[in-house]
Amino acid sequence: MRKPPRGLSAYDHFLTLVFAQLTHRESLRDLAACLQSQRAYHAGFRSRSTRTNIAYANQHRDWRVFAQVAELLMRRVRRLYHKEPQALELPEVCYALDSSMIHLSLAVFPWAHWQSKAAALKLHTLLCIRSRAPVWSTVTEAGFPDQKSLSLVPIKRGAYYIMDRGYLDFPRLARWQQEGAYFIVRSLDNVSFAVLKSSPVDKATGLRCDQLIRLKRFQSKRAYPHTLRRVAIFDPEHHQRIVLLTNDVTLPAMTISLLYRKRWQVELFFKWVKQHLRLTLFLGRSDNAVRCQIWAAVCAFLLVMIAKKRWALTQSLHRILQTVSISPFEQVPLPDLLTEMDESSNAIEHQSQLTLRIL
Repeated sequence: MRKPPRGLSAYDHFLTLVFAQLTHRESLRDLAACLQSQRAYHAGFRSRSTRTNIAYANQHRDWRVFAQVAELLMRRVRRLYHKEPQALELPEVCYALDSSMIHLSLAVFPWAHWQSKAAALKLHTLLCIRSRAPVWSTVTEAGFPDQKSLSLVPIKRGAYYIMDRGYLDFPRLARWQQEGAYFIVRSLDNVSFAVLKSSPVDKATGLRCDQLIRLKRFQSKRAYPHTLRRVAIFDPEHHQRIVLLTNDVTLPAMTISLLYRKRWQVELFFKWVKQHLRLTLFLGRSDNAVRCQIWAAVCAFLLVMIAKKRWALTQSLHRILQTVSISPFEQVPLPDLLTEMDESSNAIEHQSQLTLRIL
């Protein structure tokens, strides 16, 4: 059983880690120096955030606390974005599932050993296509197979789940079929099947075939005895043929193709989080400290999305994050901080300024 952290409450610990994400703090000393000021108290911090207190909390406060906060924020984002416009040809509820490596130094984090000279953790995320926000996430060891994560993903009846070929696992996909959910997964080259019916397609649109199939191999057929739909498309950008398997037999083949293209949104989510938040420099060396920081990064992303929607901000998530990073203690509403400077007033100010001449 973990010891209760001393000196830093759970709320202040959460604020501290999110503050580190939003303001790009690079070390515990750097973080503590920023928070040991009167302005931090006015911003809501109540505990004394010293380097020792933060390190102790990272070591002893269970990371599942922050995972539960992230789940709460995901539900809040879902409620705020549930009326976002969706492409007319797409189903009402669509999710993209994928995972991404959080690379670590093997010398500093030997407990996260992955390969001979590498260490890492894996962040699994289920992203809503409508809101472009995660609705479910989990952090596992780097060697945890993507196929096994299918058993952890919450299943919603009638929803569509888009996945890459790393998730092709017929026994687990059969469970989704039984639960009434639809999946679209990229097929492997060695899948053996028998064609039951073939429908004509317009090859000018990139489609190559639209077939109803049954699996032929004994183990695959026993694991998934249902009919599958096989849609092949040609990707002109990468000059490759992509074969998709789905249990939906009613959607147009072009919609199946479009849904798979939307899977790229989860890749963009991982790219955004890694580029704009702190997932390369960590404020602790233990497994618990690293997981706390990963969940704090997810929470920071969700908080920026909530702020954007609540205040109807037109700026991008990156612009909002950059503004927050330089003014975390400003007691000014966020919309006012993001208000663009009027060009006419800016020009008048420049006219009244003295000209600096360099001799």
